[in-house]
Amino acid sequence: MSYPRTFTDQMGFQVTLPHLPQRIVSLVPSQTELLFDLGLGNRIVGVTKFCTHPQEQVKQKPVVGGTKNFHFEAIEKLRPDLIIGNKEENYKEGIQQLQQQYPVWMSDIFTIEDALQMIQQLGEITATKAKAAALISSIRTCFAALAPASPAVSTAYFIWRKPYMAVGDNNIIDHMLHRCGFSNCFAHLSRYPEITAEHLQQAHPTLILLSSEPYPFREKHIAEFKEMCPQAVVKVVDGEMFSWYGSRLLQAPAYLQKVINEVQQELTN
Repeated sequence: MSYPRTFTDQMGFQVTLPHLPQRIVSLVPSQTELLFDLGLGNRIVGVTKFCTHPQEQVKQKPVVGGTKNFHFEAIEKLRPDLIIGNKEENYKEGIQQLQQQYPVWMSDIFTIEDALQMIQQLGEITATKAKAAALISSIRTCFAALAPASPAVSTAYFIWRKPYMAVGDNNIIDHMLHRCGFSNCFAHLSRYPEITAEHLQQAHPTLILLSSEPYPFREKHIAEFKEMCPQAVVKVVDGEMFSWYGSRLLQAPAYLQKVINEVQQELTN
């Protein structure tokens, strides 16, 4: 494989690499986990403070700030030859500053297919194509077996509290809800709308899902949503399984099927 090589990322940027990347900084938690699962642990030199998986390995890596607050001096000291980011999770100004100095490969994910394309492209850029292809095949097989709720269940999915923020359209969580047979009652709103108690009552969802991230919803929060919508089934769910688009997609279908089955059982009781 001859270098330099030029790749086009998911935002359409041209990324030229002078050699096979050996010093990778990942600015996206789910993609950090993916890089480890592709066998690239020894080539990862920096991660964000939100990169939590795989737990033991990420603890040993230098932290370069948050996903929306990069520590540029820390990154410079690491001398990266590839930085991996994401349009939604990172901030535009920070990415633009990094692009002036380093090769930065950006993902832009709305669907599972987008995520699989990202895995395939990172496999190419890091020379781990075989592992990436095997992972993609396994994820496809697992999602093909997912049996969605039928009939579809009117659902509100919350990611934040004070103010309440739900999931609208055009994002990976909305896509995952659709795959589960959970009809997003705020899909007519853009991205992550702020929702009042009155909005929620008017939407009259059958199911309310409270995500464990980015706001750490817990069982104690169920009562306040039950008060607003006594008719709804309210559940706390693992936000990583609905929103992480790296190798965690391999674990997601089994978890999502469990949630679907529990919801259907509660609705028939």
